[in-house]
Amino acid sequence: MDFSQLNDADRQRMQQMLERNQMRDFMRMYSSLVQRCFDSCVDDFTSKALSTKEDGCLMRCTEKFMKHSERVGQRFAELNTALMEEQSAQGQK
Repeated sequence: MDFSQLNDADRQRMQQMLERNQMRDFMRMYSSLVQRCFDSCVDDFTSKALSTKEDGCLMRCTEKFMKHSERVGQRFAELNTALMEEQSAQGQK
């Protein structure tokens, strides 16, 4: 985002707001990951420790979730780049 038209104080407030939003989004994603993988993988509450099966399931679930999130981020970046190029081309006409 371009905040160059803002004064220093407003620019700093906008940056802090963006950072808070990014942290909130990260925490939401992390919480979703924990809840989804726990619900899918943990089903034996007779022991404090995870079983080998549960541990393996959690590792696969986490890896799949992270790969999915990475791919969604890449796709979003690709679409954003294409949109910016399209807007730039329209602005040059």
